[in-house]
Amino acid sequence: MPLYEHVFISRQDLSNAQAESLIEHFGTVLADNGGKVVNSEYWGVKTMAYKINKNRKGHYALLKTDAPVDAVQEMERLMRLHDDVMRVLTLKVDAHEDGPSVQMQKRDERDNRRERRS
Repeated sequence: MPLYEHVFISRQDLSNAQAESLIEHFGTVLADNGGKVVNSEYWGVKTMAYKINKNRKGHYALLKTDAPVDAVQEMERLMRLHDDVMRVLTLKVDAHEDGPSVQMQKRDERDNRRERRS
């Protein structure tokens, strides 16, 4: 099956638990249609470059999936219909990278730098 990476932004007024439950919800949509989530990451609330639906910030999440095209199309359709999801980006990739994404690596590196300064 093809490999995909999905990044989506949800509204800033959601709680962290609600934003993480969206990841689980869309993962079950994929599973119901014959796909599977290889890895998922919740990146937290980040400031956006421009306003989307009057929001300056949003909850960012990443899903790495192994799913047929029909399952991905159904998940994207449901994401676009969901009131809490503002933007969706889906990329087809040749292989998933091992380890955390670049966003998560940056956070870890920042924490290490703070410890060295002390």
